[in-house]
Amino acid sequence: MDEETKVTVPAQEKITRHAWRTLAILSCLGLIVMFAETMVLPAIPDFIRDFSISYNTSSWVLSSYLIAGAVMTPIAGKLSDTYGKKKILLIVMAVYSAGILAAGFANSFEFLLAARVAQGVGFSMFPIAFAMIREIFPESRLGVAQSIFSSTFGGGAVVGLLVGASIIQYYGWHATFFTVFPVAAVLALVIVRFIRAERVSLPPQVSDNVAEKDGTKPPVAPLDLKGALALSVTIISFLAGISYLENSIQSAGLEAIGLFAAAAASLAALIVIEKRSQYPLIDLKLITQKTLLSAIVILLIVGLCTFMIYQTIPIMVRSPQPLGFGGNVISVAAIQLPFMAIIMVGMVTSGFVVARIGNRRLTAIGTIISAIGFFSLLLFHSTEFMVTVTLAIISAGLSLAFTGGFNIVLMSAPIHATGIALGMTVLLNLIGQAVGPSLAAIYQQMYRGTVAGVPGDFPTADAYNLIFATAAIISLAAVGFSIALYRSRAPPQTIIPDAASSSVQEQG
Repeated sequence: MDEETKVTVPAQEKITRHAWRTLAILSCLGLIVMFAETMVLPAIPDFIRDFSISYNTSSWVLSSYLIAGAVMTPIAGKLSDTYGKKKILLIVMAVYSAGILAAGFANSFEFLLAARVAQGVGFSMFPIAFAMIREIFPESRLGVAQSIFSSTFGGGAVVGLLVGASIIQYYGWHATFFTVFPVAAVLALVIVRFIRAERVSLPPQVSDNVAEKDGTKPPVAPLDLKGALALSVTIISFLAGISYLENSIQSAGLEAIGLFAAAAASLAALIVIEKRSQYPLIDLKLITQKTLLSAIVILLIVGLCTFMIYQTIPIMVRSPQPLGFGGNVISVAAIQLPFMAIIMVGMVTSGFVVARIGNRRLTAIGTIISAIGFFSLLLFHSTEFMVTVTLAIISAGLSLAFTGGFNIVLMSAPIHATGIALGMTVLLNLIGQAVGPSLAAIYQQMYRGTVAGVPGDFPTADAYNLIFATAAIISLAAVGFSIALYRSRAPPQTIIPDAASSSVQEQG
């Protein structure tokens, strides 16, 4: 049975050994997930070949994972605030591990997509981990802790490229999933043994609103199943409509129109449901806070542009010359390695820089650098070296933009709603990431050519030019939002009032 004790949280708390240990263990989540995901990227051409699917259909390898993550993140955030972060984190990890193991046995594209959906559910572990980190680190060191946690995404990506490319090249893509499963299982056991779930006490005014009349116990907030269903229909209909868009443009079919109409109708229903719900899945009042909303939109746009490139580079590198570079899985890893390495280093260093220049300025600088990188990729992508350099520029900006953006969300959200706020942030970021591959796949499917002596057809130069141009233009919107946010007046922080007298409840 859990034991609870109360400890005082001074204004300038010394970071405990347990806090650093928790940060180290939770950071391994990023290592494992990104290790698995970067191994999937170079294998996209293999999925197209092995399952005889189109470029449009191949985008669902990424999109199905991201859709599941987008739907599950606010649900997990709500559940973690209600039932405890450690408990929900372990449940989510179990689903993720099952998806990883199932993908290793996939013998059809439908089976692989089902496994990818289970893996996407696991993505909701990150907002829970972010919230746990916020609760055990003082505000003055939160930026450093958050940047260390985020840097493991880059670290896992680097390891995934180095190791995963070799595994795919010599043992096939099935083997990549088998290498991840035992590591994920061991990490779950470590979390059970060494992490104590800590929960910050609600401010008095919040506790009064949610407590029962006798004042002994707050009620358990019911899960917003109607909102979850409407959200799922909205996202799936919208992305399915994008997948059909290419066919509609060429044959004037009605599939895309019907799917977009369904997405619009379900979105309207979602708004009505969330406004009427006593315990909404998406807190519309919270998300309309100007600073929080701006940061969320920036992260959504940056994620969309990034995943357009993720879908494109492996196909470009592995397509035969002259339509591509004629490389293999190892070539894909070599081109993407500097990108991932700079993300890793940038996430760590930006956490120390943010204390001097602030989250808003850091976000603005990051979006400007990444936009320069996207335009550079549009202008210079005729050789593998050019692509490597331009990707490095993009990653330098992304590391700053993501760190600054998520820190703005952390500092803008009320402490008692951290799980919900982070869940909504990750949800919209994942929606952007899910749209990215679908947009790229439309161009890849629309503009194809053949190479003499090589079976099949492959995207042409027109497809790549349109993909890179679209990403570059969209990235300018993130620049505009970040500059407007930087120039706006910062609202007061919504951290626990009177931090010197606040208390933390430790649950063993």
